[in-house]
This record gives sequence, C-alpha cells and structure tokens, in this order.
Amino acid sequence: MAIGPQANAATSGGAERWAVDFVNQTVDEIGDVPPKLGNDRALRIVAAAREEFARRGFAGARVEQIAQRAGVNKQLLFYYYHSKRGLFQAVLTQSAGELEKALAELALPAGGPLQRLRLTLSAQFDFLAQNPQVVALIGQGTRSGTAFAPAINRLVVLLAEGQGLGQVRDDLDPHLAAAQALILMVGYLNMEAVVAASARPLGADEPSLRERWREAAVDLVVAGVSAS
Repeated sequence: MAIGPQANAATSGGAERWAVDFVNQTVDEIGDVPPKLGNDRALRIVAAAREEFARRGFAGARVEQIAQRAGVNKQLLFYYYHSKRGLFQAVLTQSAGELEKALAELALPAGGPLQRLRLTLSAQFDFLAQNPQVVALIGQGTRSGTAFAPAINRLVVLLAEGQGLGQVRDDLDPHLAAAQALILMVGYLNMEAVVAASARPLGADEPSLRERWREAAVDLVVAGVSAS
C-alpha cells in the first residue's frame, strides 16, 4: 500500500523526530500573517466574517453585513482581502491555525503512537466542541479546501509511525483513517441535537452525552487501527 513519501519517511528509525518536525513546520506555516492583515481593523473583519460564514455559509454570507459588523466600509474589506473568497480563506486559515496551536501545545507522553493518537483525538474533539464556528466551517465541504489538512496530517504521521512499529495495521491507509476520524467528530457535533433526541435519559451521576461520544469515538478509532 502506498502512503506517500512523507508517510513512508515516518516508518524509518527517525519516525518520531520526523513527525514532530513536520507538524511544527506546519504550525509555523499557518501562523504566517502578512503585516497589513495583523492590524486591528483587519482582525475585526476576519472575526465578523467568521461569524457570518459559520452562520450562513459561503453562498449566503453577505460582504455588506461583514463590513457593517466589523465597523468598516466594503472598500477597506476588499483592500485587505481582495474578494469574498479571499476573506473566506483568511477565516479558514485563522481557524485552522487556532486548532493547530491548541494541538501543538498539547503535552503528549513519551509513550507509543497509539497512546499519543488517543490523546490527540480527544484534544481535537474538545477543541471542536468548544468552537462550534470551526465545526460549521469544516462542514462546508470542498470550500474548506486544504485549510484543515494539518489537523488530518497530524493524525497521519502518528498512524504511519505506528505502522513502522507494527502497532497499526499494515493494510490501513493513514490519510483515509485520519479523515474518517475527523468526520466522526464533526458529524456528531453537527448532529448532536438529533443524537440527543434519540438517546436514553442520563442519570445524574453519568457523564454527559458529548463526553460519552468522545470516549466512544476515540475508542472506536484506536481499536479500528490497532494491529493487535
């Protein structure tokens, strides 16, 4: 099974070092913001756009509403971001950068890749649960482009490392498995009300439905990829 040159590199003896270097490089690339987009007005525009795009989607969002909410005129908005699509990409980049920053700050143990995979999946779910606008943006499908690829790649390198150590199934496609894990989280958070409506009532001493889903989803992914 071909898993790409970068994933194959993770199966060598320097797998762990390569994985750390790769994700750190990704965080650095996402964090680069052109100077003119780092001022207060540009950041207000992105914040207003994030709310508008998350609530109405790309097609339904109105540039006039974004400019009004940000307290600027449309001319300034287009000066900074050139187009509606350019503004949408800026929102995606900011949101993906926040997710990557949260994961980069995660204190991972020195244990095996499956243990680190478990903690990374839990951290991803917690971040998404606390940031429903990001969930809405990811849910916009192809318009999200490659902005959230680093969140998937972070899982890919752990899975590829696990394959190199014989802890993850050899027949597994790391990219597909990582994408499926993210979809499992986003799908639940997008349909939480539907799931809750069909769930049995919880006792006062039981974990919340969201907490139970997180644990079950992480268990499902880790068990599904494990070679044992």
